[in-house]
Amino acid sequence: MKKSAFLATALFTAAVSAQAGDLFVSINSGSVMTQGAGLVIASTAVEQKANVRILLCDAGGDIALTGKEMPTLKPKNVTPQQLLQGLIKNGAKVEVCALYLPNTGHKSTDLLTGVTAASPADIAAYLLKPAVQTLAF
Repeated sequence: MKKSAFLATALFTAAVSAQAGDLFVSINSGSVMTQGAGLVIASTAVEQKANVRILLCDAGGDIALTGKEMPTLKPKNVTPQQLLQGLIKNGAKVEVCALYLPNTGHKSTDLLTGVTAASPADIAAYLLKPAVQTLAF
């Protein structure tokens, strides 16, 4: 009896983990509301135990710059950068696209702690995994 209860618990845990899955969120927009929408969805997915990976490019990459001034978004009065920092704190992997730093004149030292430059090969391999869900903002 104990063995079957353990097996049922293990199968349930595996099913819940598989259900949460992997989420890839790409944010390219300079619109604060669009950035916020993507980050709120990503945050909600992390709360639901998904593995979240975020790629920031073009104006979206500016969210990751240290000291970036941004307006707050209602109803929680947080900036996209604060949402991004919360995601990093909760385990999301955050990267700027490979083109961002060399084309904006910024350096990796200008990025928030926890944000790195993406490798196109790593991103491609990640996106080719069968269970990855993608969102673009």
